[in-house]
Order: sequence, then structure tokens, then C-alpha cells
Amino acid sequence: MERPERPRANGCGAHGALRNGFVRGPPGTQINHIVHNGGLYKRPFNEAFEETPMLVAVLTYVGYGVLTLFGYLRDFMRQWKIEKCQNATEREEQKDFVPLYQDFENFYNRNLYMRIRDSWNRPICSVPGAKVDMMERVSHDYNWTFTYTGRVIKDIINMGSYNYLGFAQKTGACQEAAAKVLSQYGAGVCSTRQEMGNLDKHEELEKLVARFLGVESAMAYGMGFATNSMNIPALVGKGCLILSDELNHASLVLGARLSGATIRIFKHNNMQSLEKLLKDAIVHGQPRTRRPWKKILILVEGIYSMEGSIVRLPEVIALKKKYKSYLYLDEAHSIGALGPSGRGVVDYFGLNPEDVDVMMGTFTKSFGAAGGYIAGKKELIDYLRTYSHSAAYATSMSPPVVEQIITSVKCIMGEDGTTIGRARVQQLAENTRYFRRRLKEMGFIIYGNEDSPVVPLMLYMPAKIGAFGREMLKRNIGVVVVGFPATPIIESRARFCLSAAHTKEMLDTALKEINEVGDLLQLKYSRRRLVPLLDRPFDETTYEETED
Repeated sequence: MERPERPRANGCGAHGALRNGFVRGPPGTQINHIVHNGGLYKRPFNEAFEETPMLVAVLTYVGYGVLTLFGYLRDFMRQWKIEKCQNATEREEQKDFVPLYQDFENFYNRNLYMRIRDSWNRPICSVPGAKVDMMERVSHDYNWTFTYTGRVIKDIINMGSYNYLGFAQKTGACQEAAAKVLSQYGAGVCSTRQEMGNLDKHEELEKLVARFLGVESAMAYGMGFATNSMNIPALVGKGCLILSDELNHASLVLGARLSGATIRIFKHNNMQSLEKLLKDAIVHGQPRTRRPWKKILILVEGIYSMEGSIVRLPEVIALKKKYKSYLYLDEAHSIGALGPSGRGVVDYFGLNPEDVDVMMGTFTKSFGAAGGYIAGKKELIDYLRTYSHSAAYATSMSPPVVEQIITSVKCIMGEDGTTIGRARVQQLAENTRYFRRRLKEMGFIIYGNEDSPVVPLMLYMPAKIGAFGREMLKRNIGVVVVGFPATPIIESRARFCLSAAHTKEMLDTALKEINEVGDLLQLKYSRRRLVPLLDRPFDETTYEETED
């Protein structure tokens, strides 16, 4: 009888040569990243993505096919006035114009999205804390329009807001400090930072953020999305190369496109794909001319908000140093939510902040406020103060918002004289691990890293997107459901966001209801065959956007 082979690292040979740090075993074997991967990781890095069951994938495609056929049938009925047409159409006197609304482009919205539109844009009427109040609404025309009943649904457990550290609250030190600043400075500044809108509070915030992150300097912006989309074009341009993770946020994608630089995409968190692009960029240079690229900028996120995965930052930094490129790290979801001190993914891996050339993050999540920041070397920040569109043209941050950030950051750092901030960071980590473990035990397919507070639960089939959101709301649990085109067509999901404000009783209540709805909708697809993301088929095709 042949001796069974011992599980070994993904992609390694018979002698166990390590490549990606994954271990694959027979079904039921837990898959972990190897801690000592090249000596780069100082802590366990457990991340897995279970393969979509074949039957589920087939039924999902069939479901979309049936919905599409019925969509065409409904369009036919609307054309012949059998069914009332409620979507936007061109006026009769403009029939000879080039159509403003392309009919086929709106097909998905009319016939698929509209049927489950009640799962989104639900109006809440309270602080988005651990529990929220929601205005009840009904639709009598299949979600084309909504009518408010006047009733408020109280105490819904909020599993959807990015309130990671629980600073979104209407009482406490942050609220009191913001109210005091509001009475002194007012709500708005009515000018840009370069004109009459530079307050002492802005200066204090930027010095505090730089100290918090362990870098030389920082600059704050009034909008998180614009922090990416308006600053990347100031850093790179024509003749530069951007290497972007395929699952990067829309703000990073827009910023890259606006820059005019050439864009090449690497597979999500796949270091072989990234290194191949880096090698090709250095060997071949720019298209046609073969001149060296002026700059090579790698764009990654700390936590990917749809996958729940954490960037393999030690390996990215190693590649960045090896190939003399620059690194832009978006910590929108990871700052405050990761690391023993809440300083993000750099703190999580125990790395040196100086190894990241451009550190970006937002104040909209862990800090319960609004806006974003860029941090790094003083020369970088001085350059952006002059050339960034967000600095030159955008109105300054609101003073109460600035004070909310200052107070919450000081709380995390312990400079308020308490240990509340550190306790919240630890509580979030405990809640995350507990919630993820319980969902996996129930039999759900859960994506991402075990330390990520973003927890995707796979739904797959289109009909189950709306059904899951509605059933959870019936049970007083507020969740976010996501489908195509925000995700791949067969990977629709519910996305839970954990918070330090969630008590164990709240989580147990939510888990009980999720378990019940999972049985009702038959969502427990897990077969415990965990397939790392890096093990998905990889070809050498890259996608390129260029000005040529």
C-alpha cells in the first residue's frame, strides 16, 4: 500500500520548496499560510477561499439565464403596452437624436436589479452604531417607487456599517469634543486650504496622523474617494507604469485612469503575477520605444472590502525593493481595524512604515468621521500640497469632523489618559475571529482572512440576494448584500462588517438568525475544501490601458 503523501506548500516540488506559503491537504484539512514564508512573516497568516461547488455554479448561471429570458419577455410586453413602462425613455420629439439612454445598457437595471432594489438604499434615522433605527417603506410597483409608512423599525442589529471601532456614536468624548468645536468654529470653512480655509485644527490633525502612523508628514482631505482619485494623477503620468491589483477599489481605478499612465493588472494578491509584470516592465520598458519607465507604482489595499482578504504586504514590499519600484497602500478598511495598536496593516505585520512610499487611508470607517489622508516623506507631502487637485480646489474639512478624528485617534493612541482605544482594537479582533469561526462551523462558505473584520458570506444565486436581505431584516438584522456587477456573476454574497461595539449577545443573536435563514434558503454550501486564491487558474494574460 502506498504511503499517503504529506500535505505540502502550494506549488512546491517533492522536496517542499516553498512558493506561496499555502498548505494543501485532503478535503477537510485546514489550509494555512506558512508562518515562516521566506522569513517575511512574523505571525500566522490564515486566509482561504473555498471553491464554488460545481452544481451551485451551474444553477447560478441557469438562474441568470432564466432572469434574462423573462427580462426580454417583459421588454416585449412593455413595447406593446401590455405592461406599463416605468423606466426612463426618450421624448417623442427627440426620437431622431442619438439616444441619451442606451436601451440594452439599462436592461440589467430594469429587469434584474429593480426586482431586488429594496435590499439597498434603506434609509436609517439614527446613529449607525451597533444598532440602528430604520424607516419602513413599501413598494406597490415592484420597487420602481417606494412609499414611506411613517413607522420606524427600532433596534436593528447593524451588521453592515464600517463602524469598526464603534466611534460612530451620539454620546461620549468624541461627540462632546465635536459639539464644542462646532460652537466655536461653525460647521463649514467656505474655502480651500490654500486660500482662507487652513485652520489650526487641520494642522493639529495632520501632525497627529503623522505621529500615529510613524511617518514624517501627512495631509488630510475632505473626501476619501477623492483622496485616491485626485492624488494618483499628481504622482504619476504619461511614461509611468501602474501595477494594480485586479480587485482594487473604484477610487484607485479612477485615479489610475485619470493619471494617463499605462496600467497593467495583476491577479489578486498573487505575488507570481506581480513579479512577472515587474520583470517584464524592467526588461521590455515602454511599448515601441523600449525606454525605461519613468516610475513604476504598485497599487494595493490593506483589506479588500469585497473579499475580506489582507494584502500580502511583506512580499509586496520585498518585490518593491527588489525591482526598485514605488508602493501606494490604501488603508481605507485596515487603518484602526488591524494591528495590535490599530495602526493598520503595516502594524499588523510588524513592518517599518518607511518601507511604504505612499500611505493612504480614510477617516470614514474606524474613526466614525469623513475624509482621508496621504502620509509619507515630508518631500512627498510638500509636493502634494502644491500639485494635488484635492488640495488646490476642494473645500477644507469641516471643523467638527476634524475634531471627531482628533479625539478618536488620541483615544486609540491612549493619549486621552484611558485604555478605551486599545480595548476597542482588541475587542474588534476578538469579535472578528469569533464571528468567522461560528459561521464556518455552521457550514457557510466564508471568504477572506481570519483577522479581517469584513466577512463575505457566499450566496451565489441571484434570487437569494434579495431573499437573504429581506429575511434578515424581518428578523431585525441589517445586512449588506452584493451581486453582479460589483462581484463576479457567480459570486454574489452578503457582507458583514464587525464592530468593537457589537456585544457577544448581539453577535450570538445575529448568528442564530443567520443560521436559521441559511437553512431556509439552503445557503450552507461548504464542503470544507478550502482552495487558496493563489491556487485559482493563472494565465499570463495581462490587461493594459495606455494612452496610445
